[in-house]
Amino acid sequence: MGKGVKVAVVGGAFAVMIGGAGYGAYNIVSALDGGGGGSAGAAETRRSGPPDKEEVRETADAFLGAWEKGQAAEAASYTNNAADAGVLLTAYGEEARIARVDITPGVPRGATVPFTVKATVSLDGVSEPLRYTSALTVVRGQTTGRALVDWEPSVVHPDLRDGDTLVTGESAQPPIEAVDRDGTVLTREKYPSLGPVLDTLREKYGDKAGGSPAVELSIRHATDEADTPLLTLAEGEPGKLRTTLSAEVQAAAEKAVQAYPESSVVALKPSTGEVLAVANNRDDGFNAAFQGQVAPGSTMKIITAAMLIDYGVTSMNGPAPCTDTATWQSQTFENLTGMEPNEGATLANSFLRSCNTAFIKLIDEKPVDDASLTREAQERFGLGRDDWKTGIASFDGSVPASGGPDRAANAIGQGQVQMNPLNMASVTATAVTGAFRQPYLVSPELDGRQLAQAKGLPSETSAQLKEMMRLTATQGTAQQAMSGLGGDIGAKTGSAEVDGNATSDSWFTGFRNDVAAAAMAQQGGHGGDAAGPIVAAVLRAGG
Repeated sequence: MGKGVKVAVVGGAFAVMIGGAGYGAYNIVSALDGGGGGSAGAAETRRSGPPDKEEVRETADAFLGAWEKGQAAEAASYTNNAADAGVLLTAYGEEARIARVDITPGVPRGATVPFTVKATVSLDGVSEPLRYTSALTVVRGQTTGRALVDWEPSVVHPDLRDGDTLVTGESAQPPIEAVDRDGTVLTREKYPSLGPVLDTLREKYGDKAGGSPAVELSIRHATDEADTPLLTLAEGEPGKLRTTLSAEVQAAAEKAVQAYPESSVVALKPSTGEVLAVANNRDDGFNAAFQGQVAPGSTMKIITAAMLIDYGVTSMNGPAPCTDTATWQSQTFENLTGMEPNEGATLANSFLRSCNTAFIKLIDEKPVDDASLTREAQERFGLGRDDWKTGIASFDGSVPASGGPDRAANAIGQGQVQMNPLNMASVTATAVTGAFRQPYLVSPELDGRQLAQAKGLPSETSAQLKEMMRLTATQGTAQQAMSGLGGDIGAKTGSAEVDGNATSDSWFTGFRNDVAAAAMAQQGGHGGDAAGPIVAAVLRAGG
């Protein structure tokens, strides 16, 4: 891929290609079976199989060369999605104001070619250098047989996702300096998973925090996410935004989720509802801690136990027989492998061991009906009414009224129930205090929003739930994860089966003094395997 004079043999004739400055400055279109500047001719045999080294070199060279020269349509013609590639590459030069592009290749790794981009971003007489690395992969076109760049927006910039584009201009909102509850500055560099949260806070509160806009190169997302700034051409004046977060607890949460892929955690203060930490370790950057919508497994038994107590079906020391199996309307439910049946079990015993069959048998008792669990979740725990106003986008759970087998499945956190760590941390906070306090990340006093309300739990129900969670943390399925934690502690484990996954999602929620936390790790196994250690680490830092 050197520069200078290059010659290619095409259809028996010689084509001379003169190199210039920058990678890919010569045109080898004719060798690429119908590229943007020519065609190899109908007589050429259609090729198959993975591209060879020469094809990878030639295709990468042609694509990067056209991109480097600002020829968006030409560059797009060397991809397997010319329409989408053309839109983004055009925006690269026009909306993003990126020019003087120089692309330097790295050493190819098979069909993948890494490269470094150096460029200049300019607007209104102000310019700043831009430098980053990315990579492309060459594949065989399915219909043409040509070697083509496998199009992904991340080829243009590694932070781009489907539908995203690049823009340069005055920021939609002034920058903010987000600080924690004690005034410590929170940055994406120190707390990486807070990046999307900080972007959203800026979008929502930038104009309320007293700052002035900056001029930036940003990623404009196809979703409702706030723009992600990449480069600042002219500094704005940041306004200070105080959050409820704790820098110490946030740091522990960031570290804890890094040990488990696709994991999320939330910590909050049960006495106030203030969120202390929110962290995610996900490839897609999604804030699953606040916005996830997945089955919570047996952590749901906190709500189901509350319902059984409130409806007078049983009590902490009342009967809740744990059998091998339980059949509900033709569907048979089982316990985790190795669980010993106990026909004389109390609710506390079946709760601390997380016996599925005990809960399924009890939801058949009068006066429980198909909507009882829904009413308990909405009226007592404030869930599923789509009215939480945390300060950023969030999902407040869903516990739909269900008949048939789903009524039983819902009771053990499967079926149609959907939650996220924010929801389950709130469930724990309500359980141990008896009061529902809607979680929030930014004080409602800043924008006058009204927090959601719910009537909470009777004191005797709350007392029993808290004691059963204490027993679970000291004698039950959460014992190993919670070992070594002092103070007033309690927990509940969960594992949620997901269709198509060999391993269940790991769930865990717990409290220590005035801190409640919940975590989820997709395909993390049993509750104590992945989510448990995450929650324990966060409680250790905050409790």
